[in-house]
Amino acid sequence: MEVILRWWRLSDAVVLSQILNNRKILDNLRDGLPYPYTLRDARWYIDSMLGSDKDDVFAYAVEYCGKLAGSIGVFRQENIHSRTAELGYYIGEEYWNKGVATQAVKQICKYVFDNSDIVRIYAEPFARNIASCRVLEKAGFEYEGTLKANAVKNGVIEDMKMYAIIKDERI
Repeated sequence: MEVILRWWRLSDAVVLSQILNNRKILDNLRDGLPYPYTLRDARWYIDSMLGSDKDDVFAYAVEYCGKLAGSIGVFRQENIHSRTAELGYYIGEEYWNKGVATQAVKQICKYVFDNSDIVRIYAEPFARNIASCRVLEKAGFEYEGTLKANAVKNGVIEDMKMYAIIKDERI
């Protein structure tokens, strides 16, 4: 399986907008992504990721077998949490259950730990998102606990799970 993380390209906008026009994906992401997700939205996102501070934002396109399959990013936090970063990702539905997300998570964590001073990467999937929790576990993240009634998504109060990987503990 060939999973590659690479810089975004403006030419990715069409496929990105197709990937994110899927409620199954959006229902597992934070609010803020419009639906429908337009070509203009995709271009804005790609521009903002390409223009971001490379010490604070590690945002990449996920490519699988030569095709854009999704997005992954690690985002440095601020103040006393400046050596902690949050992980976020999504993979197009046609690439689910192929190990793409797990490989992408492993690759980005290795890259961030090897090329920055970040010592902790965490993720907060919805507790109901069993697939994402499994991706994190297979990538070496440890479950730290459940954040009860931590979010409201689509009008429903949701629990979230906290997962983290520490630089010294990574595989």
